[in-house]
Amino acid sequence: MKKIKLTLNDFFNLPDVEIFNPDKFKDITTVSIDSRKIGKNCLFIAIKGERFDGHNFVNEVVKKRVLAVMINKNQLKRFSNLEIPFITVKDTTKSLGDVASVWRDKLNAKVIGITGSVGKTTTKEMLAAILSVKYRVNKTTSNNNNHIGVPLTLLATKAKHQIAVVEQGTNHFGEIKYTAKISRPDFAVITVIGDSHLEFLIDRNGVLKEKSELLKITVKNGGTAFINNDDVLLRKFGRRLKRKITFGFDNRSDYQAKLSEIDKLGRPTVEIKHSKNLFRTKLPLSGEQSAKNFLIAFAIAKELRLSDKQIIKGLKKIKSVGKRLEIKKFNETIIINDSYNANPDSMKASLNLLSKMKPSYRKIAILGDMFELGVQSKKLHKEIGQFINGLNLNEVYTVGKFSKEIFGQLNRRVPAKKHFNEKSELIKQLKKSSLKKSVILIKGSRGMKMEEIYFALEGSFK
Repeated sequence: MKKIKLTLNDFFNLPDVEIFNPDKFKDITTVSIDSRKIGKNCLFIAIKGERFDGHNFVNEVVKKRVLAVMINKNQLKRFSNLEIPFITVKDTTKSLGDVASVWRDKLNAKVIGITGSVGKTTTKEMLAAILSVKYRVNKTTSNNNNHIGVPLTLLATKAKHQIAVVEQGTNHFGEIKYTAKISRPDFAVITVIGDSHLEFLIDRNGVLKEKSELLKITVKNGGTAFINNDDVLLRKFGRRLKRKITFGFDNRSDYQAKLSEIDKLGRPTVEIKHSKNLFRTKLPLSGEQSAKNFLIAFAIAKELRLSDKQIIKGLKKIKSVGKRLEIKKFNETIIINDSYNANPDSMKASLNLLSKMKPSYRKIAILGDMFELGVQSKKLHKEIGQFINGLNLNEVYTVGKFSKEIFGQLNRRVPAKKHFNEKSELIKQLKKSSLKKSVILIKGSRGMKMEEIYFALEGSFK
């Protein structure tokens, strides 16, 4: 199989480009922005980030025999003595996207774009695992879903790959439009529209406006949009799209699902009707949100002609993503480590899971602040407290500036509750308590570093 190559003409056609030593240019087959990861026939693009400036590593990568380097024009004097081809551009970060766009044109793989307020990473992992039963799949690694991560995911997709599953995140207007124009998905889905990144996206209509660019660009380029019919905003938006496939639990859809039961560890059994077929299976992950994520993966897998047997085989490969509804058992104590991030929708989903697990166990919620909610922060934290009052939880502990609003709404339905200003105080309290026959949920936004509480508890059980 021939490798994908970037030629001299490809670079001449990029905007704002000037090429030095073009007579020494050889075709590029790999691209890197990390000086520690220089592949064969590699182009190094010097990106200026928050912590590191790639221009400071140019001489190092030259010694590693990269074929060419790309630098900002304002750095030209520093590297005018280079004897290998070097490409100057106005902004290497933007040009990374331009290079990835050229690479995308050369790919034979189908590209699947995934965004949404909740569940995009888990959906990406589920889908990649299932599709890998039949196809050679590349996927977004870790959380590399921004204006740099999306181009890098595409550039890591090679000629051998048949599918690229690309997660696309945002917290500012214009970011999805930028990455979608680069990735140009064949299939695209928004998991759900929720109250995420409201500091910059304002409200749910702003979230829809931003994320729907993925669907619009996909359909405009001849691709197919997958529409969550249970989301009012997405259902309404989907009506204007010509090429779409619908899915949902509550509203009539092309892929119609229902939950038939949930076991003591919160693992749901899901039934899905499509055309005249019925699929039924128990999922390996906990929570109703996992069933919603699986429905998306199932619908896309079916459109890519996977059989039921192949999907079930792929399900066996699925594991919980680190710090996302990650369930750990310590004798008679169960901890739900959901500390990776939080917004109001994911917080409610996790609390709902906690309330349904192990009926005979104490239910303890440890909650930190939800960030990037802007002027609605106080209101949305209060709503979480009110939501908890409708559940059957035994203990609720909050920590952080904003989560005090959660605590302030808790009523007599919660027998034990306390607010802490510092995680260290909360950890001391927990270590003094008997946590036998308890299910404990730990959740908060990334900046809260709630995993520190999990690690402290984990250490006490060893």
